Amino acid sequence: MSGIDKQSSTRVSYRDTLKSADTEEHIDLAFYRPIGYGWACLARRLGVTPNAITIASIFLGIGAGVAFYFDNIWINVLGMVLLIWANSFDSADGQLARMTKQYSRIGRILDGMAGDVWFATIYVAICLRENVTSEFFMDHSWVIWVMAVVTGMCHAKQAAMADYYRQFHLYFLKGSDGSELENAGHLKTKLASLSWSKNFFRKLVLTFYTNYTVSQEAMTPAMQSLRAEIARRWPGGTPSSAMRRAFRRASLPLMKFTNILSFNWRTITLFTALFLKMPWLYFAAELTVFNTLLVYMVVRHEKICRKFTLELKDGKY
Repeated sequence: MSGIDKQSSTRVSYRDTLKSADTEEHIDLAFYRPIGYGWACLARRLGVTPNAITIASIFLGIGAGVAFYFDNIWINVLGMVLLIWANSFDSADGQLARMTKQYSRIGRILDGMAGDVWFATIYVAICLRENVTSEFFMDHSWVIWVMAVVTGMCHAKQAAMADYYRQFHLYFLKGSDGSELENAGHLKTKLASLSWSKNFFRKLVLTFYTNYTVSQEAMTPAMQSLRAEIARRWPGGTPSSAMRRAFRRASLPLMKFTNILSFNWRTITLFTALFLKMPWLYFAAELTVFNTLLVYMVVRHEKICRKFTLELKDGKY
């Protein structure tokens, strides 16, 4: 094989590890995906599994959180490097799974839990830091802890809805096989089939994941109506190509908001607050800017879903 052929083969393999051009974030494409691809190739040669990479990312993320406790910019920078490293592993585990076809629901759940552990550690570190470095929070320590808890709840909802909308977009772009879109009813059926005595760990993880999916569906009544109408029109299949193209066009402008509510812009905000030596600003941004984007995204997407549900009922597509 010539050098050009080898490069072309490498590029194709790299592209195959991406979810889609529609849903990939620019920073990911320019930075994290190439690095993640390198880690994934190394892991494949060494026989390392995607879940092992995910677990490694958890320890890196915890290390980042510990470093953010210190009121020392160089230790904070070390934490930033660790968090970037953790996210490159978070990219690599998915890319490796797509390279080796090692897909699993447990892997997807573990991947989501990893980010939660990173930020839980970071939130606790910020609270402890502000309680010993800020005069206001030393006198009103409960304030920063309340901010952290509320911010954490909002963060979880933002990330959950951003992921849900990406998976719904991928469903129209690639069909059921190209999306990880879940159905709470199916998950409940699977959950009921597992025994606590024989399948404790699987049932525990699936319980959390089922509740996670239920909360996503509760936030999106119009989407659920559209899904029901699609199932009625195309039982056991995917919508017509015309319907898929039309929905993709309508949904695509919202993908930039799902990306803003994901890792990159959240960490840019966090790093900025750390460089300013005011970590509490990160909580303030989450509670104001990011929540505003979440509400806008949900309202817009629900409006799109209502429109397509009415068109399907009227016989269009």
